[in-house]
This record gives sequence, C-alpha cells and structure tokens, in this order.
Amino acid sequence: MEEAATVTATQEPAAAEKATSYRYWVREATGDAAPLPAPRKLGPADVAAANPAPTTLGSVWNKGNHNAGTWEEKNLNSWANSRIKDLLGSLDPLEFSTGKASVYEVSSCSGDAFLVTVRNKKRVGYTYELSLKFKGEWLIKEENKKVKGHLDIPEFSFGEVEDLEVKIRFSDDKDLSSDDKARICKDLKSFVSPIQEKLREFEKELKDR
Repeated sequence: MEEAATVTATQEPAAAEKATSYRYWVREATGDAAPLPAPRKLGPADVAAANPAPTTLGSVWNKGNHNAGTWEEKNLNSWANSRIKDLLGSLDPLEFSTGKASVYEVSSCSGDAFLVTVRNKKRVGYTYELSLKFKGEWLIKEENKKVKGHLDIPEFSFGEVEDLEVKIRFSDDKDLSSDDKARICKDLKSFVSPIQEKLREFEKELKDR
C-alpha cells in the first residue's frame, strides 16, 4: 500500500507540471483551433484585381500599351476646317464712311489641327493659312463702284491670333487709283478685329475637345 501511494504521489506533481507547461498549453489551445489556410498561387485575375489600371487619356489601344499615356496624336483637320469655314463665313458686313463690304466665302483653308496626349495630359494646336472672298461698293469719283477681292491671312498658329496679319488682294483694280486702293484697303482692315474674335472662339472650342 505504501508503494502504491508513493507512485501516485510521484505522478501527481508531474501531471501538475504538465498542465502548467507553456508548450502543453499551446498544444491544447491550438488543437481545437481552425487550421491555417493553405498557401495559394495568385493568378492573372487576382493580380489585376489588386492592381487596377490607372485612368488615362487617349484611345483604347493606347491604354493597353505598356507606354500608355506617354504620347498619342489625334488629327482634328476635318472638324477644324469645317469649323473655321462656318465661323468666318458668318462675319457681319461692315459699313464705312464712303462704302460697305462683306465677306461671303472662305475660298482657301489650308493647314492642320491636332490633339496630343502626353503623359496623360492633353495639348491642342494648329497652323493655318486662309483666304476670304470679299465684295463691296465704294463711292469713287461721285459714283458707286463695285469692288471684289480676297483677304489673305498668312500662316498663323495657336496663340498668335492677336498678331494676325491680313493682306488685301483685288480681283480687278484697273479702274482704281493708288489713293482709291489705299482707302479701300484701310476700310477692309476693319475686318481684322471680327476675324480675330471668330478665331479666338475657334481656339476655345478646340481646347475643349
């Protein structure tokens, strides 16, 4: 009986030590816990979801390019040519002290307009040469004389409207003296301001595209 009691007494401290052992507690605590998730290899869909592509200007094909947003140029000639003709074809006629005149047609509209996307920022520009047909009537030598010709605008670019130059070219000036032509040219220069106003409107619309 004494031997059995000795064995029991020896086992009880061992069990108590086991119960208070940290490693024993961890094993017991984690034995009932949910298993850790197994590692899984990420696929292309997972990578795309975690790293959404940034929003960029430009065309759809450029967005898929690894250099997306770096450089793209869009030709706007068709819209620009039509819009310039519409705007300048609607100039109001002008009256002068001894005559009157009107612009009735944009006979030449030569140039380019473009939209460039650089590093996700857009920039617009253009370069044009224009020729507008005019017709008018002036009092010359006590009679009204009909005069026709062109208002030629040499090459100009975006931001140069304030320095616009207009040259007068007569269709038939054989009956006009030098003084008559100088006076008519001075009158026709009055079209410069309304032409500039129309071109500023064109530039604003171009920038908003």
